Amino acid sequence: MKGLAEFVMRGRWQALLVAVVGAGSVLFCWLSAAVLALVTLRKGSAEGAKILLWALLPALLIAWQAGDSSAVVLLTGSVVLAWVLRATVSLPMALLASLGVGLAGGGLMLAFGQTFLEMVNAEFVEPYLALREQALAEQGSTVTLPRPGPVAIAGAVGSGTALMTVLCLLLARYWQAALYNPGGFGEEFRELRYPISVSLVLVVVILGASSLHVAGSTWAILGLLPLTFAGLGLVHAVAHHRGWRTTALAIFYASWVVLPMQLLMVGLAIADSWLNIRERWAGPQRNGKQVNEPEKQDEKDS
Repeated sequence: MKGLAEFVMRGRWQALLVAVVGAGSVLFCWLSAAVLALVTLRKGSAEGAKILLWALLPALLIAWQAGDSSAVVLLTGSVVLAWVLRATVSLPMALLASLGVGLAGGGLMLAFGQTFLEMVNAEFVEPYLALREQALAEQGSTVTLPRPGPVAIAGAVGSGTALMTVLCLLLARYWQAALYNPGGFGEEFRELRYPISVSLVLVVVILGASSLHVAGSTWAILGLLPLTFAGLGLVHAVAHHRGWRTTALAIFYASWVVLPMQLLMVGLAIADSWLNIRERWAGPQRNGKQVNEPEKQDEKDS
């Protein structure tokens, strides 16, 4: 992957090639989004926007044919998050911007993707719920599971798109550090935390959306995303402080995927907002510090 980043950074045409080819594929659109984020981080929003315009052409074609605008939102959202990170030099702020990306993605789906939402419901959601009900019936239960409407499905699509933009941004930031600031991304991610005021606002948003039952629960995921990554950043900080090997983190992530540990990460992030756990072992001079690439000026195309 580092070799791909090196190829992209050779010049505009290399970045344009990877971005456009990736955007034309549903399976590799995330790669195009990460490339756009990398270009924006390293060379500025103007250069990122130029490549984005070309990458949007195949993405818009997919949106027109299938009614799925998630690729358009993913590409644009990744550039927006990279611009926020470059402008604010704050990874927590960039992750907060993913809420806007998710709202835009879900809103566009509700406005223009009714056919796509109906297809998702008929081919994926309804069969899954039917299997769940069948399994419950075999256990003697007659419970009928609630059916999500278009609003709930659009929220799930928007939340999924927001998650992908965050992952693409983190991949781009990792590439940037690997090429120009080795070790910088790890230190930056380990410092990821939110002040208690921001955490409380996110909790209110999550609880408020969840109170809307099925229609709002999928939208509540947007508020969980920044806190989840802040919790993961704390786990990485603990692992680094205690000298855990990569194997231990691999086991943790495997357990995190299999076991219901997602809310644990949110709880850790909120606790860290109150206690600033890193300060207890790293000293107050590390409090709130973000490690960023010192050079921010645009580079000329090679």
